[in-house]
Amino acid sequence: MCHNCAASAVTASRRSFARFLAVGAGLTVLTACTPGAPEAAAPSSAPPSSSPVPSPTAAGTPVAAPEAATVAGTPPEPSASPSPSAALPCQFSLTDPASPWVVVNKHRPLAPADYAPADLVSPAVGISASGESALLNSTTAAAAEAMFAAAARDGVVMVLASGYRSYATQVSTYNGYVAARGQADADTASARPGYSEHQTGWSFDIADGGGACAFQPCFAEQPAAVWAKANAHRFGFVVRYPWMFHETTGYYYEPWHLRYIGVEAATDMSARGIVTLEEYFGVGAAPGYP
Repeated sequence: MCHNCAASAVTASRRSFARFLAVGAGLTVLTACTPGAPEAAAPSSAPPSSSPVPSPTAAGTPVAAPEAATVAGTPPEPSASPSPSAALPCQFSLTDPASPWVVVNKHRPLAPADYAPADLVSPAVGISASGESALLNSTTAAAAEAMFAAAARDGVVMVLASGYRSYATQVSTYNGYVAARGQADADTASARPGYSEHQTGWSFDIADGGGACAFQPCFAEQPAAVWAKANAHRFGFVVRYPWMFHETTGYYYEPWHLRYIGVEAATDMSARGIVTLEEYFGVGAAPGYP
């Protein structure tokens, strides 16, 4: 989700996909289960979407088997029935912020609350953000570079509009919403400090190259959003807050907010027709704060 996004351009150098083998904060020891680097994809020629324009928004160490221990000794979470993600051969922690599968929502704050990724970098893509907002963790950055390049081959210009957001920035952003709109309304538009996916480095907001409808409901019909909805899974991304699932995710539709979970998981979600991380990882809905 985007709040307080800057508009100055940032120039970045191209980084190789070797970063997938050198990500920090708990992912450095991965081998066979390392989130895979997306391969260069052929143009998709995805047709424009005919979906209706939504109403205004309010808003690591994996293991070989699902039952084994996960990141930093974190035990797998109990579940009454296996989640859809349990079928994948590689499993990742749902609670460690350094894990590509960490689920952050209104029931699941980050631990620690002031977590900061150890491997923030500026991806070599078009960027309309500045400062920390131009950064992503290195795995997400490499996947974004591949995705933006594939979109460009299809004639779609995609721009990184807002990336990493520190705990301190989230405090300022959220408090600004509360002051302007009251806490109840702020909670529908901005994550409370320690509850934001942007703080993990695994997510970012996109804009269309022309800047049309940025962070507005009509962005869903812009080329960048249409292309991302159809193709993002090929690069490990999902649209984190889909249309009409706010009772599950806690946020209204944000076609601009993409989240990296790895190619295997994102492709599996797409194939199964599952659109929320809450359902895919079996953690339950989080429509509001407890």
